[in-house]
Amino acid sequence: MGAFKAYDFRGTFGKDFDLDTVYKFGFFLPSLLKTDKVLVGRDMRVSTPQMFEALSNGITDAGADVYDMGLTTTPMVYYFTAQHHFDASVMITASHNPKEHNGMKVSTHDALPVGFDTGLGELERRIREEKVTPAPQKGRVIRHDVKAEYLQFQSRYHSDLSNLNIVMDCSHGMASILVKDIFGEAPTYLFDTLDGTFPNHEANPLEPKNVVALQEKVRETGADIGVIFDGDADRVMFVDEHGDFIAPDLMIALLGHYFIEEKGYQGKVLQDIRTSKSVAEYIEKMGREVEIWRVGRAYAALKLREIDGAFGGEFAGHYYFRDFFYSDSAMIAAQVLLHVFSQMKAKGLTVSQVIRNVKQYANSGEINFTIQRKQEAMEAVKDHFLQQETPVKLLDFDGYRVEFQDWWFNIRPSNTEPYLRLLLEARTQEMLDEKLNTIREILKPYQN
Repeated sequence: MGAFKAYDFRGTFGKDFDLDTVYKFGFFLPSLLKTDKVLVGRDMRVSTPQMFEALSNGITDAGADVYDMGLTTTPMVYYFTAQHHFDASVMITASHNPKEHNGMKVSTHDALPVGFDTGLGELERRIREEKVTPAPQKGRVIRHDVKAEYLQFQSRYHSDLSNLNIVMDCSHGMASILVKDIFGEAPTYLFDTLDGTFPNHEANPLEPKNVVALQEKVRETGADIGVIFDGDADRVMFVDEHGDFIAPDLMIALLGHYFIEEKGYQGKVLQDIRTSKSVAEYIEKMGREVEIWRVGRAYAALKLREIDGAFGGEFAGHYYFRDFFYSDSAMIAAQVLLHVFSQMKAKGLTVSQVIRNVKQYANSGEINFTIQRKQEAMEAVKDHFLQQETPVKLLDFDGYRVEFQDWWFNIRPSNTEPYLRLLLEARTQEMLDEKLNTIREILKPYQN
Protein backbone atom coordinates (compact mmCIF):
# COMPACT_ATOMS: atom_id res chain seq x y z
CA MET A 1 0.00 0.00 0.00
CA GLY A 2 2.43 2.61 -1.24
CA ALA A 3 -0.27 5.28 -1.29
CA PHE A 4 0.04 6.11 2.42
CA LYS A 5 2.20 9.24 2.61
CA ALA A 6 3.31 11.55 5.39
CA TYR A 7 0.43 13.98 4.79
CA ASP A 8 -2.26 12.02 2.95
CA PHE A 9 -3.14 8.96 0.87
CA ARG A 10 -2.09 9.37 -2.75
CA GLY A 11 -0.76 7.43 -5.73
CA THR A 12 -1.46 5.97 -9.15
CA PHE A 13 -5.00 4.59 -9.24
CA GLY A 14 -4.98 0.84 -9.91
CA LYS A 15 -1.27 0.53 -9.21
CA ASP A 16 -0.46 2.01 -5.80
CA PHE A 17 -3.94 1.24 -4.49
CA ASP A 18 -7.22 -0.33 -5.60
CA LEU A 19 -10.92 0.05 -4.81
CA ASP A 20 -10.77 -2.65 -2.13
CA THR A 21 -8.24 -0.52 -0.24
CA VAL A 22 -10.48 2.53 -0.64
CA TYR A 23 -13.44 0.52 0.72
CA LYS A 24 -11.44 -0.59 3.76
CA PHE A 25 -10.17 2.97 4.21
CA GLY A 26 -13.79 4.05 4.53
CA PHE A 27 -14.74 1.10 6.73
CA PHE A 28 -12.06 1.67 9.38
CA LEU A 29 -12.08 5.49 9.34
CA PRO A 30 -15.20 6.07 11.54
CA SER A 31 -13.86 3.90 14.37
CA LEU A 32 -10.39 5.45 14.04
CA LEU A 33 -11.78 8.97 14.46
CA LYS A 34 -14.59 7.89 16.81
CA THR A 35 -17.50 9.22 14.81
CA ASP A 36 -20.73 8.04 13.18
CA LYS A 37 -20.71 10.58 10.34
CA VAL A 38 -18.09 11.42 7.72
CA LEU A 39 -18.10 14.46 5.44
CA VAL A 40 -16.91 13.64 1.91
CA GLY A 41 -15.99 15.97 -0.95
CA ARG A 42 -14.45 15.06 -4.28
CA ASP A 43 -12.71 16.40 -7.35
CA MET A 44 -13.27 15.84 -11.07
CA ARG A 45 -10.70 13.09 -11.80
CA VAL A 46 -11.81 10.20 -13.98
CA SER A 47 -11.36 7.65 -11.17
CA THR A 48 -13.10 9.79 -8.54
CA PRO A 49 -16.69 8.45 -8.99
CA GLN A 50 -15.49 4.87 -8.44
CA MET A 51 -13.49 5.94 -5.40
CA PHE A 52 -16.45 7.81 -3.94
CA GLU A 53 -18.65 4.75 -4.31
CA ALA A 54 -16.08 2.43 -2.70
CA LEU A 55 -15.32 4.87 0.12
CA SER A 56 -19.03 5.47 0.81
CA ASN A 57 -19.76 1.74 0.85
CA GLY A 58 -16.99 1.25 3.40
CA ILE A 59 -18.22 4.08 5.63
CA THR A 60 -21.86 2.99 5.51
CA ASP A 61 -20.95 -0.69 6.07
CA ALA A 62 -19.24 0.49 9.25
CA GLY A 63 -22.61 1.90 10.33
CA ALA A 64 -21.69 5.55 9.81
CA ASP A 65 -23.39 8.13 7.60
CA VAL A 66 -21.76 9.79 4.58
CA TYR A 67 -22.49 13.50 4.17
CA ASP A 68 -21.94 13.92 0.44
CA MET A 69 -20.75 17.39 -0.57
CA GLY A 70 -20.48 16.49 -4.25
CA LEU A 71 -17.82 18.24 -6.31
CA THR A 72 -15.80 20.58 -4.10
CA THR A 73 -12.46 22.22 -3.62
CA THR A 74 -10.29 20.86 -0.82
CA PRO A 75 -10.60 24.08 1.24
CA MET A 76 -14.39 23.74 1.09
CA VAL A 77 -14.04 20.42 2.90
CA TYR A 78 -11.83 22.06 5.54
CA TYR A 79 -14.35 24.85 6.06
CA PHE A 80 -17.39 22.59 6.49
CA THR A 81 -15.50 20.09 8.64
CA ALA A 82 -14.90 22.83 11.18
CA GLN A 83 -17.98 24.99 10.66
CA HIS A 84 -20.43 22.06 10.77
CA HIS A 85 -18.59 20.21 13.55
CA PHE A 86 -17.56 17.00 11.81
CA ASP A 87 -15.00 14.77 13.52
CA ALA A 88 -14.03 13.16 10.21
CA SER A 89 -13.86 14.32 6.62
CA VAL A 90 -12.31 13.06 3.40
CA MET A 91 -11.49 14.94 0.22
CA ILE A 92 -11.03 12.58 -2.73
CA THR A 93 -8.28 14.20 -4.80
CA ALA A 94 -4.71 13.85 -5.98
CA SER A 95 -4.35 17.63 -5.89
CA HIS A 96 -1.71 18.68 -8.43
CA ASN A 97 -0.57 15.16 -9.40
CA PRO A 98 -0.94 13.72 -12.95
CA LYS A 99 -4.30 12.51 -14.26
CA GLU A 100 -3.59 8.81 -13.53
CA HIS A 101 -3.28 9.60 -9.83
CA ASN A 102 -5.89 9.97 -7.13
CA GLY A 103 -5.98 10.00 -3.36
CA MET A 104 -7.66 11.13 -0.14
CA LYS A 105 -6.98 13.94 2.31
CA VAL A 106 -8.34 13.33 5.81
CA SER A 107 -9.24 15.89 8.47
CA THR A 108 -10.75 15.66 11.93
CA HIS A 109 -12.49 18.15 14.24
CA ASP A 110 -11.72 21.85 13.65
CA ALA A 111 -10.30 20.83 10.24
CA LEU A 112 -7.16 19.49 11.90
CA PRO A 113 -5.10 17.47 9.40
CA VAL A 114 -4.72 13.73 9.87
CA GLY A 115 -1.28 12.65 8.66
CA PHE A 116 0.61 9.39 8.90
CA ASP A 117 1.76 10.11 12.45
CA THR A 118 -1.67 11.25 13.62
CA GLY A 119 -3.89 8.46 12.29
CA LEU A 120 -3.12 7.36 8.75
CA GLY A 121 -0.41 5.00 9.96
CA GLU A 122 -2.87 3.26 12.28
CA LEU A 123 -5.46 3.20 9.48
CA GLU A 124 -2.94 1.47 7.22
CA ARG A 125 -2.28 -1.13 9.94
CA ARG A 126 -5.99 -1.85 10.32
CA ILE A 127 -6.44 -2.23 6.57
CA ARG A 128 -3.57 -4.70 6.49
CA GLU A 129 -4.37 -6.72 9.58
CA GLU A 130 -8.02 -6.45 10.63
CA LYS A 131 -11.08 -8.16 9.23
CA VAL A 132 -14.05 -6.25 7.83
CA THR A 133 -17.24 -7.14 9.69
CA PRO A 134 -20.14 -4.94 8.50
CA ALA A 135 -22.28 -3.32 11.18
CA PRO A 136 -25.82 -4.68 11.73
CA GLN A 137 -27.30 -1.34 10.64
CA LYS A 138 -25.89 0.20 7.46
CA GLY A 139 -25.32 3.96 7.39
CA ARG A 140 -26.89 6.40 4.94
CA VAL A 141 -25.57 8.69 2.20
CA ILE A 142 -26.96 12.17 2.83
CA ARG A 143 -26.63 15.00 0.33
CA HIS A 144 -24.93 18.00 1.98
CA ASP A 145 -25.31 21.10 -0.22
CA VAL A 146 -22.64 23.64 0.59
CA LYS A 147 -21.86 26.05 -2.23
CA ALA A 148 -24.18 28.91 -1.29
CA GLU A 149 -22.95 29.02 2.30
CA TYR A 150 -19.34 28.86 1.19
CA LEU A 151 -19.75 31.72 -1.26
CA GLN A 152 -21.34 33.78 1.50
CA PHE A 153 -18.27 33.17 3.66
CA GLN A 154 -15.90 34.04 0.81
CA SER A 155 -17.73 37.30 0.17
CA ARG A 156 -16.16 38.86 3.27
CA TYR A 157 -12.92 39.09 1.25
CA HIS A 158 -14.56 40.70 -1.77
CA SER A 159 -13.17 44.03 -2.94
CA ASP A 160 -13.29 46.24 -6.03
CA LEU A 161 -10.70 44.87 -8.48
CA SER A 162 -12.00 46.81 -11.48
CA ASN A 163 -8.69 48.60 -12.04
CA LEU A 164 -6.90 45.28 -12.61
CA ASN A 165 -6.76 43.37 -15.89
CA ILE A 166 -6.62 39.75 -14.72
CA VAL A 167 -6.05 36.44 -16.49
CA MET A 168 -7.09 33.40 -14.44
CA ASP A 169 -6.14 29.79 -15.23
CA CYS A 170 -8.25 27.16 -13.44
CA SER A 171 -6.22 24.19 -14.81
CA HIS A 172 -9.52 22.38 -15.60
CA GLY A 173 -9.68 21.82 -11.83
CA MET A 174 -12.00 22.53 -8.94
CA ALA A 175 -11.42 26.29 -8.87
CA SER A 176 -13.75 26.33 -11.89
CA ILE A 177 -16.81 25.82 -9.67
CA LEU A 178 -16.17 29.03 -7.70
CA VAL A 179 -14.19 31.62 -9.67
CA LYS A 180 -16.99 33.28 -11.63
CA ASP A 181 -19.16 33.56 -8.53
CA ILE A 182 -16.27 35.19 -6.65
CA PHE A 183 -14.47 37.23 -9.35
CA GLY A 184 -17.28 37.76 -11.84
CA GLU A 185 -16.95 37.85 -15.61
CA ALA A 186 -14.24 40.52 -15.83
CA PRO A 187 -11.15 38.28 -15.74
CA THR A 188 -10.05 36.43 -18.84
CA TYR A 189 -10.51 32.76 -17.89
CA LEU A 190 -8.44 29.85 -19.14
CA PHE A 191 -9.39 26.17 -18.80
CA ASP A 192 -12.35 26.90 -16.52
CA THR A 193 -14.30 23.72 -17.27
CA LEU A 194 -13.95 20.57 -15.18
CA ASP A 195 -11.93 17.91 -16.98
CA GLY A 196 -10.04 15.20 -15.13
CA THR A 197 -7.98 14.37 -18.22
CA PHE A 198 -6.29 17.82 -18.05
CA PRO A 199 -6.25 18.26 -21.85
CA ASN A 200 -4.25 21.51 -21.88
CA HIS A 201 -1.79 21.12 -19.03
CA GLU A 202 -1.45 19.24 -15.77
CA ALA A 203 -2.72 20.94 -12.64
CA ASN A 204 0.65 21.62 -11.01
CA PRO A 205 1.55 25.34 -11.28
CA LEU A 206 5.06 24.72 -9.89
CA GLU A 207 5.97 22.98 -13.16
CA PRO A 208 7.03 25.76 -15.58
CA LYS A 209 5.45 24.08 -18.62
CA ASN A 210 2.04 24.23 -16.94
CA VAL A 211 2.19 28.02 -16.63
CA VAL A 212 3.11 28.74 -20.27
CA ALA A 213 -0.49 29.26 -21.48
CA LEU A 214 -1.14 31.74 -18.68
CA GLN A 215 2.10 33.60 -19.37
CA GLU A 216 1.31 33.85 -23.08
CA LYS A 217 -2.23 35.12 -22.44
CA VAL A 218 -0.98 37.75 -19.96
CA ARG A 219 1.49 39.07 -22.54
CA GLU A 220 -1.05 38.87 -25.37
CA THR A 221 -3.75 40.80 -23.48
CA GLY A 222 -1.45 43.24 -21.66
CA ALA A 223 -2.88 42.04 -18.35
CA ASP A 224 -1.65 43.35 -15.00
CA ILE A 225 -1.43 39.90 -13.43
CA GLY A 226 -2.04 36.21 -14.05
CA VAL A 227 -3.47 33.77 -11.51
CA ILE A 228 -3.27 29.96 -11.65
CA PHE A 229 -4.86 27.36 -9.37
CA ASP A 230 -3.88 23.75 -8.88
CA GLY A 231 -6.25 20.78 -9.32
CA ASP A 232 -8.09 20.88 -5.99
CA ALA A 233 -7.77 24.66 -5.53
CA ASP A 234 -5.86 24.66 -2.27
CA ARG A 235 -2.88 26.34 -3.94
CA VAL A 236 -2.63 29.50 -6.04
CA MET A 237 0.27 31.12 -7.86
CA PHE A 238 0.84 34.24 -9.93
CA VAL A 239 2.71 35.74 -12.86
CA ASP A 240 3.45 39.45 -13.24
CA GLU A 241 2.57 41.79 -16.10
CA HIS A 242 5.56 40.53 -18.10
CA GLY A 243 4.40 36.93 -17.68
CA ASP A 244 7.24 36.18 -15.27
CA PHE A 245 6.45 33.60 -12.59
CA ILE A 246 6.41 34.96 -9.03
CA ALA A 247 7.94 32.74 -6.35
CA PRO A 248 4.92 31.82 -4.17
CA ASP A 249 6.73 32.35 -0.86
CA LEU A 250 7.20 36.06 -1.64
CA MET A 251 3.42 36.46 -1.53
CA ILE A 252 3.46 35.70 2.21
CA ALA A 253 5.08 39.10 2.69
CA LEU A 254 2.40 40.88 0.65
CA LEU A 255 -0.42 39.32 2.68
CA GLY A 256 0.90 41.51 5.49
CA HIS A 257 -0.40 44.64 3.76
CA TYR A 258 -3.93 43.34 4.24
CA PHE A 259 -3.84 41.44 7.53
CA ILE A 260 -1.33 43.59 9.41
CA GLU A 261 -1.52 47.09 7.94
CA GLU A 262 -5.16 47.19 6.83
CA LYS A 263 -6.85 44.89 9.35
CA GLY A 264 -4.46 45.26 12.28
CA TYR A 265 -4.18 41.56 13.05
CA GLN A 266 -1.86 40.68 15.91
CA GLY A 267 0.23 37.53 16.20
CA LYS A 268 3.12 35.92 14.39
CA VAL A 269 3.32 35.09 10.69
CA LEU A 270 4.16 31.49 9.74
CA GLN A 271 6.49 30.44 6.94
CA ASP A 272 8.03 27.12 6.00
CA ILE A 273 11.71 26.27 6.24
CA ARG A 274 12.24 26.89 2.50
CA THR A 275 10.81 30.41 2.45
CA SER A 276 12.93 33.34 1.30
CA LYS A 277 14.64 35.41 3.97
CA SER A 278 13.14 38.42 2.18
CA VAL A 279 9.75 37.51 3.64
CA ALA A 280 10.81 37.75 7.29
CA GLU A 281 12.65 41.00 6.64
CA TYR A 282 9.58 42.50 4.95
CA ILE A 283 7.16 41.34 7.66
CA GLU A 284 9.45 42.53 10.47
CA LYS A 285 9.28 46.06 9.02
CA MET A 286 5.52 45.84 9.67
CA GLY A 287 6.21 45.08 13.33
CA ARG A 288 5.45 41.35 13.30
CA GLU A 289 7.62 38.33 14.00
CA VAL A 290 7.96 35.37 11.64
CA GLU A 291 7.89 31.76 12.85
CA ILE A 292 9.66 29.16 10.70
CA TRP A 293 8.29 25.62 10.67
CA ARG A 294 8.13 22.35 8.74
CA VAL A 295 6.81 21.83 5.20
CA GLY A 296 3.25 20.58 4.64
CA ARG A 297 -0.28 21.24 5.84
CA ALA A 298 -0.05 18.42 8.39
CA TYR A 299 2.49 20.60 10.20
CA ALA A 300 1.67 24.16 9.14
CA ALA A 301 -2.02 24.17 10.11
CA LEU A 302 -1.20 22.76 13.55
CA LYS A 303 1.65 25.21 14.14
CA LEU A 304 -0.40 28.26 13.09
CA ARG A 305 -3.09 27.18 15.54
CA GLU A 306 -0.52 26.56 18.28
CA ILE A 307 0.97 30.06 17.98
CA ASP A 308 -2.42 31.63 17.10
CA GLY A 309 -0.71 33.21 14.13
CA ALA A 310 -2.45 35.74 11.93
CA PHE A 311 -1.62 33.99 8.66
CA GLY A 312 1.13 32.05 6.99
CA GLY A 313 2.29 30.40 3.83
CA GLU A 314 4.60 27.98 2.13
CA PHE A 315 7.07 27.93 -0.72
CA ALA A 316 4.68 25.68 -2.68
CA GLY A 317 1.79 28.17 -2.79
CA HIS A 318 -0.29 27.17 0.24
CA TYR A 319 -1.54 30.10 2.36
CA TYR A 320 -3.03 29.62 5.83
CA PHE A 321 -5.43 31.91 7.67
CA ARG A 322 -6.54 32.28 11.28
CA ASP A 323 -10.00 33.20 9.99
CA PHE A 324 -10.14 29.94 8.03
CA PHE A 325 -9.66 27.59 10.95
CA TYR A 326 -5.89 27.95 10.50
CA SER A 327 -6.19 26.09 7.19
CA ASP A 328 -5.17 26.91 3.64
CA SER A 329 -7.44 28.54 1.10
CA ALA A 330 -6.43 29.49 -2.43
CA MET A 331 -9.59 31.59 -2.88
CA ILE A 332 -8.94 33.72 0.19
CA ALA A 333 -5.30 34.14 -0.84
CA ALA A 334 -6.27 35.10 -4.40
CA GLN A 335 -8.84 37.66 -3.27
CA VAL A 336 -6.56 39.25 -0.68
CA LEU A 337 -3.49 39.39 -2.90
CA LEU A 338 -5.42 40.80 -5.86
CA HIS A 339 -6.80 43.42 -3.47
CA VAL A 340 -3.24 44.33 -2.46
CA PHE A 341 -2.11 44.57 -6.10
CA SER A 342 -5.16 46.67 -6.95
CA GLN A 343 -4.24 49.13 -4.21
CA MET A 344 -0.61 49.16 -5.34
CA LYS A 345 -1.68 49.85 -8.93
CA ALA A 346 -3.72 52.81 -7.66
CA LYS A 347 -0.42 54.12 -6.25
CA GLY A 348 1.27 53.71 -9.64
CA LEU A 349 3.10 50.44 -8.95
CA THR A 350 3.06 47.45 -11.29
CA VAL A 351 3.08 43.88 -9.99
CA SER A 352 6.75 43.41 -10.91
CA GLN A 353 7.68 46.62 -9.08
CA VAL A 354 5.87 45.43 -5.96
CA ILE A 355 7.72 42.10 -6.10
CA ARG A 356 11.07 43.85 -6.54
CA ASN A 357 10.39 45.71 -3.30
CA VAL A 358 10.07 42.35 -1.53
CA LYS A 359 12.79 40.27 -3.16
CA GLN A 360 16.25 41.04 -1.76
CA TYR A 361 18.15 37.84 -2.57
CA ALA A 362 19.19 35.72 -5.53
CA ASN A 363 17.36 32.41 -5.18
CA SER A 364 18.19 28.97 -6.57
CA GLY A 365 14.69 27.54 -6.45
CA GLU A 366 14.31 24.01 -5.11
CA ILE A 367 16.80 21.56 -6.66
CA ASN A 368 16.42 17.78 -6.37
CA PHE A 369 19.35 15.38 -6.05
CA THR A 370 18.74 11.63 -6.38
CA ILE A 371 20.38 10.28 -3.23
CA GLN A 372 19.70 7.26 -1.04
CA ARG A 373 22.02 8.13 1.88
CA LYS A 374 20.17 11.36 2.55
CA GLN A 375 21.18 11.90 6.18
CA GLU A 376 24.88 11.39 5.48
CA ALA A 377 24.74 13.80 2.55
CA MET A 378 22.94 16.46 4.60
CA GLU A 379 25.48 16.18 7.40
CA ALA A 380 28.36 16.54 4.93
CA VAL A 381 26.94 19.79 3.51
CA LYS A 382 26.13 21.24 6.92
CA ASP A 383 29.49 20.34 8.45
CA HIS A 384 31.45 21.74 5.51
CA PHE A 385 30.02 25.23 5.93
CA LEU A 386 29.95 25.24 9.73
CA GLN A 387 33.71 24.69 9.64
CA GLN A 388 34.09 27.83 7.52
CA GLU A 389 31.56 30.29 8.97
CA THR A 390 29.62 30.90 12.15
CA PRO A 391 25.88 30.77 11.39
CA VAL A 392 23.46 33.42 12.60
CA LYS A 393 20.72 30.75 12.74
CA LEU A 394 20.62 26.94 12.51
CA LEU A 395 17.33 25.04 12.39
CA ASP A 396 17.43 21.25 12.50
CA PHE A 397 13.86 20.18 11.72
CA ASP A 398 12.91 19.19 8.18
CA GLY A 399 16.56 18.76 7.33
CA TYR A 400 18.67 21.82 8.04
CA ARG A 401 18.23 25.52 7.44
CA VAL A 402 21.57 27.23 8.04
CA GLU A 403 21.67 31.03 7.82
CA PHE A 404 24.84 33.08 7.51
CA GLN A 405 25.19 36.85 7.24
CA ASP A 406 24.79 37.10 3.47
CA TRP A 407 23.43 33.71 2.41
CA TRP A 408 21.55 30.63 3.65
CA PHE A 409 20.56 27.16 2.55
CA ASN A 410 17.94 24.55 3.36
CA ILE A 411 18.68 20.91 2.65
CA ARG A 412 15.95 18.39 3.42
CA PRO A 413 14.94 14.84 2.53
CA SER A 414 11.83 14.06 0.53
CA ASN A 415 9.29 12.10 2.55
CA THR A 416 8.14 10.06 -0.42
CA GLU A 417 10.96 9.92 -3.01
CA PRO A 418 14.72 9.20 -3.05
CA TYR A 419 15.42 12.91 -3.32
CA LEU A 420 17.44 15.33 -1.31
CA ARG A 421 16.00 18.80 -1.83
CA LEU A 422 18.22 21.89 -1.77
CA LEU A 423 17.35 25.58 -1.79
CA LEU A 424 19.71 28.48 -1.20
CA GLU A 425 19.74 32.26 -1.34
CA ALA A 426 22.52 34.82 -1.41
CA ARG A 427 22.86 38.60 -1.59
CA THR A 428 24.36 38.34 -5.09
CA GLN A 429 24.03 35.93 -8.00
CA GLU A 430 27.81 35.45 -7.98
CA MET A 431 27.78 34.29 -4.36
CA LEU A 432 24.80 32.03 -5.05
CA ASP A 433 26.60 30.37 -7.97
CA GLU A 434 29.72 29.87 -5.90
CA LYS A 435 27.92 28.25 -2.96
CA LEU A 436 25.77 26.10 -5.24
CA ASN A 437 28.82 24.78 -7.09
CA THR A 438 30.46 23.92 -3.78
CA ILE A 439 27.39 22.00 -2.59
CA ARG A 440 27.15 20.12 -5.88
CA GLU A 441 30.75 18.94 -5.40
CA ILE A 442 30.05 17.84 -1.82
CA LEU A 443 27.01 15.84 -2.93
CA LYS A 444 28.67 14.07 -5.89
CA PRO A 445 29.95 11.06 -3.88
CA TYR A 446 26.45 10.44 -2.52
CA GLN A 447 24.58 10.51 -5.83
CA ASN A 448 23.43 7.31 -7.50
